[in-house]
Amino acid sequence: MTLPHNIKLPTQPGPIGVFDSGYGGLTILRDLRRAIPDADYLYLGDNARAPYGSRSFELVYRFTLDAVTRLFAEGCHLVILACNTASAKALRTIQQNDLGRLDPSRRVLGVIRPTVEALGRISRNGHIGLLGTPGTVASGSYDIEIAKLYPDFTTTARPCPMWVPLVENREADGPGADYFVRKYIDGLMEADPQIDTIILGCTHYPLLIDKIRRYVPDGVTILSQGSIVADSLTDYLRRHPEIDTRITRGGVTGYLTTEQADRFADQAALFMGTPVTAHRVEL
Repeated sequence: MTLPHNIKLPTQPGPIGVFDSGYGGLTILRDLRRAIPDADYLYLGDNARAPYGSRSFELVYRFTLDAVTRLFAEGCHLVILACNTASAKALRTIQQNDLGRLDPSRRVLGVIRPTVEALGRISRNGHIGLLGTPGTVASGSYDIEIAKLYPDFTTTARPCPMWVPLVENREADGPGADYFVRKYIDGLMEADPQIDTIILGCTHYPLLIDKIRRYVPDGVTILSQGSIVADSLTDYLRRHPEIDTRITRGGVTGYLTTEQADRFADQAALFMGTPVTAHRVEL
């Protein structure tokens, strides 16, 4: 979505924008609502073009910029990329190249940095495992961020191409899921048996958490992103009152999707635990 040069973005306060390529970002939204319940939120899922995990850097960047621009046009002054692939492949470029053109006062934040920051207080031996989509793993974004903050840490990554399809096809509780959950976890632990902390580097994965816990060895901490991102955003708003004052406070959440609204609402209700009403948009 490209805004014509003669159209100005809304300046009045608006909701917090939350973007994901599909449904996984709803796990982040769920924890954001628990942490800051009085804020308004607007979720946008680019379900028609999902999944992003195997897309090129250029495509993920273009699609993510489309979504961020749309959320800005809907009145959001702050957008959370609740998608590891978008955070890995698009966040830095949007922050450095596009915000100045769109509106320098607006902010776009991701999920990778706050997740990595949490490792310092969680890991005991600095051996970190990452389970993520092929795109997130191939980007090396976690490796880079971990090396910046904790140069003595060792990171081992394992792509899990079957986990998102299992979740989105409602097979997360089925017996077939056990095979693929165990397969990827066993492969990760074989690569580095000293791993003491595993990052779930995709926002879909919390819906597999019961099976993941079953196959992760005792003593290994599973790091899920929702509560970490929510705590990080709470702290960010405390430190940036100029952004906090631009968020409307009514406890209302809206949902936008690029696919059929009824289909999105049906799937989203599984993630949110409550009925969802959605509206279809084009990017």
